[in-house]
Amino acid sequence: MSAPAAALTRWERVKAWFDVRFRSPAAIYGLIVFAAFVTIADDHAETVGEVLESAVTSLVVFFIAHVFAHTLTEHATHGLRRATREGMRHGAGMLYASVPSVLLLIYAAVSGMSVDDASDLSMWSTFVVLGVLGYFAYARRGARLAMRLVGAFATACLGIFIVLLEYAVH
Repeated sequence: MSAPAAALTRWERVKAWFDVRFRSPAAIYGLIVFAAFVTIADDHAETVGEVLESAVTSLVVFFIAHVFAHTLTEHATHGLRRATREGMRHGAGMLYASVPSVLLLIYAAVSGMSVDDASDLSMWSTFVVLGVLGYFAYARRGARLAMRLVGAFATACLGIFIVLLEYAVH
């Protein structure tokens, strides 16, 4: 059982906020899906803005579908409002996890970067975020530094492989 919010230290509250937004299954799924959307959009977009619009719009649709699914399965137990609110909270990680890539795509658009370069930058961002998540997953398990680094690299590589599989399917 977790401690009441008032009893948590500032660091524990920050960690809890981060965990809900970036270390949840929905966040990792959103990160991978967003990277796949960027890669798919890269094939037909003429500007970085088009890539950004296509990827963000697609991710928002997936987020809405996630909230809908959560609401549909929970509203009988918790009521419509609470089920919807919880679905939005649970799925928010899908949106938060894409923020680093979105910011880099905005930078790429403003700086006049090519679509291919912007897509690569977004993919590297995804690789780094997955690596950081993998590192901390191994750290929580008490792994030594070398294993944390290997685990971070393997996590990032597996995530990028899944992005490429998604791209190949579409």
